[in-house]
Amino acid sequence: MAVYTEVTDEALEAFLELYDLGTLVSFRGIAEGVENSNYMLKTTQGDFILTLYEKRVNPEDLPYFLGLMEHLQAHDLTCPLPVRARSGANLNPLSGKIAAITTFLPGVWPRRVGLEHCAPLGTALARLHLAGEGFAMTRANGLGPAAWGPLLAKCGHGADTVQPGLAAELGAWLPDIVGAWPADLPKGQIHADLFPDNVFFLGDELSGLIDFYFACTDFYAYDIAVCLNAWCFER
Repeated sequence: MAVYTEVTDEALEAFLELYDLGTLVSFRGIAEGVENSNYMLKTTQGDFILTLYEKRVNPEDLPYFLGLMEHLQAHDLTCPLPVRARSGANLNPLSGKIAAITTFLPGVWPRRVGLEHCAPLGTALARLHLAGEGFAMTRANGLGPAAWGPLLAKCGHGADTVQPGLAAELGAWLPDIVGAWPADLPKGQIHADLFPDNVFFLGDELSGLIDFYFACTDFYAYDIAVCLNAWCFER
């Protein structure tokens, strides 16, 4: 269950008073996701997602994440749109955490990827990169080469449970990979986490992209590599 912070009825009612979203109809936790606490929020004005940001998310990054979503929506890329309170703020305190409300996107993510999903995905990724060109804010990639050494050390010998000898192999290869990492590839705003569960479809039509909380300013090729690894293997 990906709800780490429980929200009481009284806290939610006080929080919704900050917004022009009508009257509360229903409210329930969302099981999917591992980073934040997410709730499905239904009011008399429609369906929304309430997100409470947990410890792994740096609060200083939140204006970038929400600002990028607003920018992409304004440039016709379908993604969740942060809802601003009457004060104009898109971030507000709730139950001891920073929270935001975003619009709800209809659709489901593909449990089994097919060829029919790949062309719409590629089109959406290209549109995201083009739309992001005018976004002024930047954010370093928290999972770029500088993070790989500490991540590998944190894993210890856990990699050997995936395949015997994998930890030593990764440790041997990592210095060469980081040392040869390019510095001059085309870059801009990228999603950096475009796995199938972050892409919604209605039938064969892509209906939107979600979960921009790993987005950053990095090589476009990084986004393409994530998609190749996540979408282009079949058992």
